[in-house]
Amino acid sequence: MFALALVALGFQTELWAIGATWIAATVGFCIMTAALTATISDQVPVGQRGFVSGWMSAPQAVGIIVGLVLVTMVVTGTVAGYALIAAALVVLTLPFLRRHDEPLAPGERARVTARGVAQSLWIGPRAHPDFGWTLLSRVLVSIGNALGTGLLLYFLMFGLGDANAETDLIVLTLIYMVFVIVASLGFGTLSDRLGRRRVFVFVAAALQGLAALLLALVPDLTVAMIAAGLLGLGYGCFLSVDQALATQVLPDPAARGKDLGIMNIATAVPQSLGPLLGAAAVVATGSFTLVFLLSAAFGIAGAVAVMRVRSVR
Repeated sequence: MFALALVALGFQTELWAIGATWIAATVGFCIMTAALTATISDQVPVGQRGFVSGWMSAPQAVGIIVGLVLVTMVVTGTVAGYALIAAALVVLTLPFLRRHDEPLAPGERARVTARGVAQSLWIGPRAHPDFGWTLLSRVLVSIGNALGTGLLLYFLMFGLGDANAETDLIVLTLIYMVFVIVASLGFGTLSDRLGRRRVFVFVAAALQGLAALLLALVPDLTVAMIAAGLLGLGYGCFLSVDQALATQVLPDPAARGKDLGIMNIATAVPQSLGPLLGAAAVVATGSFTLVFLLSAAFGIAGAVAVMRVRSVR
């Protein structure tokens, strides 16, 4: 579904059609992610989940860099670019089919109904507070990250008056992605070795808040590069360790896929809401300062929320 939507996306020229095919691509991506994260919870020992989650998070950053190279240097044209990425997606997914799942016996499978699915989506925060705090932390940090990255091109163009805004955005993106990769793998492994999750997620969220404060208080290209590194360091750590943390606060071992799917929504939806909130802040104030102050506030609030988790160190 993800690959077919990407191919179709390359042919679209109308805004509504671009939106519709991108929604289909996002749905395909979310289905894949829910299954992958459920596999981590099902088959990876707790002491290795930070390491494995790092290897799930870091390739997303690698993909952005490689995708940029593919569509600018290897192929030309929108249709060919999306088709190449779609083909790579299918090929790189094939090895996962070689692993073995142990399906539930027919007698252990619950009957699936629309009403049952709808009711299962509500997980009471009072009954399961650690799941609730982890979910809230993820929502807050994800909105903060989207605010800090979603409007960077316009910040360079109109906030800094950068004549080379598009080129400099690529540089900032590369800095950000390199630190995401290093932090995902490094901090995910370190979290496993120390047996601690909360402090890593707290520091990750706080680093993102610090990066956003730098952009708000010192609007300068050099400072933006430093902030990009801090933001990547924080978000990379957050991606791997928070994913490991999420697998340890699930309410029901028999519903891991569904519960982790809810956690994934807390990452995907804020990525859409963040730029909208940022655009409203720019319209209201006429500058980007409030955008980055909000990003810092959301990041710091996410750090505070995760420290309320009690069942995981």
